[in-house]
Amino acid sequence: MIIEKPVAPKFAPEQLQLFNHRSRLRMTIADDRSYWSVKPAWAAPLSRPNQYLALLDAKDQEITLIADPTSLHATSWQAVQVELRGRYLTATIARIESARQEYGATYWLVETDRGTREFITQNLQENAQWLSDDHLLLLDVDGNRFEIPSLKNLEVRSRAIIENIL
Repeated sequence: MIIEKPVAPKFAPEQLQLFNHRSRLRMTIADDRSYWSVKPAWAAPLSRPNQYLALLDAKDQEITLIADPTSLHATSWQAVQVELRGRYLTATIARIESARQEYGATYWLVETDRGTREFITQNLQENAQWLSDDHLLLLDVDGNRFEIPSLKNLEVRSRAIIENIL
C-alpha cells in the first residue's frame, strides 16, 4: 500500500484576504474557510528571493503556495510583509572589527545598522551564502542573518578580514 502525502490545496491569490489582528496574521479564503494563525515562509529565500511564498497554518502545514506574492491584493501583501520583516530580520554589516576561527567556528565582531554585534557562525561553507559576486549573507548559530550588500563598499580593513576568513 502506498501512502501519499496530502497535497496542499492551491488557491488563486485574489481569493485570499490576509490581515493582522491582535499581533497575528490571519487569512480568509473567499467562500471557503478562515485561518486564525498564518505563517508566511519563503520556499527558497536565497535562490529565489521574493518568489514562492508558502502560507502555513498554526501546525506548520502548508495551506497554499503563491508563486508571485505581489499578485496578492495590496492590503494582503502589506500584512504579509509586516510578518515577514519580523521572521526574516537581517542586520546589514557596515564594518568588520574582527573575525577569528577556532575549531570550525568563526567569531565575529561587527558594526551593523542595528549597532555593534558579536555572533558565531559554524561551517562557513554552509552558512556563508554568496547571493552575487559582491553580496554576502552570513547565518549565525542562532539563525540570525547578517548581510553585506556590497563588499566593494566596505572599507579596506573589513574586506581584508573577509578575504582572510573566506
